[in-house]
Amino acid sequence: MRWFFGILFGLVVLIVVAVGTLYAIGTARLNQKFTVPYLALTMPTDAASVARGRHLAIAVAKCVDCHGADLGGRIFLDVPPFRLVAPNLTRGSGGVSATLGDADFARAIRDGVAPDGRGLLVMPSGSYQYLSDADLADIIAYVKSVPAVDHQLPASVVRPLGRILIAIGQLPLSEATFIDHSRTHLASMPPSASIAYGLYMAQTGGCTACHGAHLSGGAVPGVPASFPRAQNITPTGIGTWSDADLVRALRTGKRPDGTTMSRFMPWEYTAQLDDTEMKALVIYLRSVPPRPTGTY
Repeated sequence: MRWFFGILFGLVVLIVVAVGTLYAIGTARLNQKFTVPYLALTMPTDAASVARGRHLAIAVAKCVDCHGADLGGRIFLDVPPFRLVAPNLTRGSGGVSATLGDADFARAIRDGVAPDGRGLLVMPSGSYQYLSDADLADIIAYVKSVPAVDHQLPASVVRPLGRILIAIGQLPLSEATFIDHSRTHLASMPPSASIAYGLYMAQTGGCTACHGAHLSGGAVPGVPASFPRAQNITPTGIGTWSDADLVRALRTGKRPDGTTMSRFMPWEYTAQLDDTEMKALVIYLRSVPPRPTGTY
């Protein structure tokens, strides 16, 4: 029996060492810091720019989906691996707007990086990295203009299980890891009914984040397997849809056959795109080549 307990003890030690190693790797990845060049934005103060920022924050970037309609924040998810909190973005008690400068907001939105250099958790900066300087400034101006909300929230935390899952590549939480923080950004992107602006809408609005860079749909990267699969929105998947069908889907969440799309398709926000933005998006969708589903 002595040899049996010796083997058992050895296995326990190996398991403890393995778990400890994975925990340390996950913790190191969580604490990784990123260098983002300082960005001196020209911040607007006029009402039109603030209104434009509100429109972008709701219809395009969909900030309110996580942070709430009043941007007062909420506990987004609290499960065994982690607690994820969308912070209060206002100037109220528990908010961050009173302490963050314009460059801090810019770094957080477009690079997914906190003031201390660490990557933000579940911040969709992979999409926001495409925002032009002008649109980014308008969004920040809007965020800083909203009424103060007093809402104290706990901090996000990644628990031991979550750190182990990060170590083995099963829980990608920070998009800062794959963003080119030195890339050159557009100074502005004037709206127009064009393929180029439609691509801009698809990138900044998260279409390519869920449906893939080539819009072929399939499993959405970085989410549980139970998450609904994204539809192929190349001509392979929507070839028989008319322009009116596409607009109806984006405004009402209804397919041509009358069925309703999954609530994971954020049509409540795309419904608020203006006519130029909607037309550009449809023109862009018509321009992409057909691809087999799931080829990203």
